[in-house]
Amino acid sequence: MRWNDMRQSDNVEDRRSGGGMRLGGGLGLGGIIAVVVISLLLGKNPLEMLSLVGNLAGGGAQTQQQVPATPPANDQDTRFVRAVLGDTEDVWGKVFPEQVGKSYQSPKLVLFRQQVALACGQASAAVGPFYCPGDHKVYIDLGFFDELSSRFGAPGDFARAYVIAHEVGHHVQTLLGVSQ
Repeated sequence: MRWNDMRQSDNVEDRRSGGGMRLGGGLGLGGIIAVVVISLLLGKNPLEMLSLVGNLAGGGAQTQQQVPATPPANDQDTRFVRAVLGDTEDVWGKVFPEQVGKSYQSPKLVLFRQQVALACGQASAAVGPFYCPGDHKVYIDLGFFDELSSRFGAPGDFARAYVIAHEVGHHVQTLLGVSQ
């Protein structure tokens, strides 16, 4: 099956337009993982801790950076995200009632650039794709897909689809009460 032939979800919210704030400092993947683990052990919100550490590493305040123009809503990356999310909705829409006995409530997926405000606090693209149980939304900066390919050696549609499905999996865990 080709993703171009799949149903596209309408549950995608595009927040990529306009200017964006980027946190100073560049934590590497290891640094991000360390901050998340430490914050969880301390009972703190990992997103808040990452923001704090990013500010300290960057020498203080947040800096405004110019953001390129937003791609049209029907660009190839957005269509891909909509198709994969649509597929997860179709699968969980069938499996969830069969296995759990309740109807499946699909998450929204938010496309953002550099930093975003959400029910779980502020988050920067440095944390990678994530799910916020406070608003039942998956958040993705599409620049992560470039990093997946160049930095982590995971190019192609399968790796990108896996990331989306993984975050939707966190939504399913929330619906099941497993996350608490």
